[in-house]
Amino acid sequence: MATALARPKRVGMVSLGCPKALVDSERILTRLRADGYALSSDYAGADVVIVNTCGFLDSAKAESLEAIGEAVAENGRVIVTGCMGAEAETIRARFPEVLAVTGPQQYEAVVGAVHAAAPQPAQPFVDLVPEAGLKLTPRHTSYLKISEGCNHRCSFCIIPRLRGRLESRRPDAILREAEKLVAAGTRELVVISQDTSAYGRDLRHERFGAGGLRAHITDLARALGQLGAWVRLHYVYPYAHVDALVELMAEGLILPYLDIPFQHAHPRVLKAMRRPADEARVLDRIAAWRRLVPDLAIRSTFIAGFPGETEAEFQHLLDWLDEARLDRVGCFAYEPVAGADANALPDPVPEEVRRERRDRLMARAAEMSARRLAAKVGRTIEVLVDAADGADGGGATARSKWDAPEIDGRVLLRDAPHARPGDILTVRIEDADAFDLYGVPC
Repeated sequence: MATALARPKRVGMVSLGCPKALVDSERILTRLRADGYALSSDYAGADVVIVNTCGFLDSAKAESLEAIGEAVAENGRVIVTGCMGAEAETIRARFPEVLAVTGPQQYEAVVGAVHAAAPQPAQPFVDLVPEAGLKLTPRHTSYLKISEGCNHRCSFCIIPRLRGRLESRRPDAILREAEKLVAAGTRELVVISQDTSAYGRDLRHERFGAGGLRAHITDLARALGQLGAWVRLHYVYPYAHVDALVELMAEGLILPYLDIPFQHAHPRVLKAMRRPADEARVLDRIAAWRRLVPDLAIRSTFIAGFPGETEAEFQHLLDWLDEARLDRVGCFAYEPVAGADANALPDPVPEEVRRERRDRLMARAAEMSARRLAAKVGRTIEVLVDAADGADGGGATARSKWDAPEIDGRVLLRDAPHARPGDILTVRIEDADAFDLYGVPC
């Protein structure tokens, strides 16, 4: 007698916020796929929808609430998780019909809620999950989360309240995950956390596993750099041992790229933010790093219009940027976050002034970027292909070692009919604009 497998339950996922939240979504989906669930690309085909929220800024909260509302309207069976899940009362007051609300990193609670909402039919067989897990990013690029939480107490931020104190993963577990990702086709590992430089402090930098790998970012970066993939570091605070990471870049083990969230440059504003305030020493260290690695790219983000910021203090930041010559710069107009200590600071900056300062800083950043990219015209560099037109179009979109996915610029290629996503090509740069390079394969 012929038998047919029952249709597996299908799960939809809406993932909002930063790459760290994206990794959380991947882990949830990997676990559910291992449990036999299928994935749905739309609301109509899903038996239950998970919305992984962001709760960092009020604008992010508004986006999260909008996404929850859309999922409720389109599907009706919704589980909410992520940073905004810490505000369960707010979510349930607006959407009492949601099936469950969990906070960040509560993977087991999310999976349990899915099992309760859409239990799987009995199956004699289940589909195998790829050893590297399920991914929401292209096959050739993978985010590698090395820790959760943060020990900083920045006055504008509530991340420690949402995600807790620093909690590092064992280095041997991170390395095993990275090895699986590279074996499955990953060409670029993007290392992420709330504070990458602090990795392993809570573990007292002890050694783990048969190889005795030390729980320290320098040791971990060196081990990752020996796997044969690009290794890119995000969210690096400029602690003293970052100098050792730059030495690894000089050896070619990790990419010459640092993502450092400076946030501001004026000492008084930095003190009000509860950030390191020795901006002159930072300039000296940047100069030393570039002497060791001339091709080093430094990316950073800044806040314009922080409470009490004067026009002179903002101009100090612009002058500091001219001297620092950063490669990639992002800027946010200050936005009050519910529960942040900065809300109690005196002399708030009017919203229109905050936005105007943000726009001025971004205009200055575009000028800096254009100058630094123009210096690369005529050079021969390596790029990682993200998308390709194929033989018909002959073009491709790629990134250099100085460009992080979804954040920085691109290298747009012509005459590349054989390029495929994940290929690493050697190209000659022919032109540049404020954000992108243009080239042709050699």
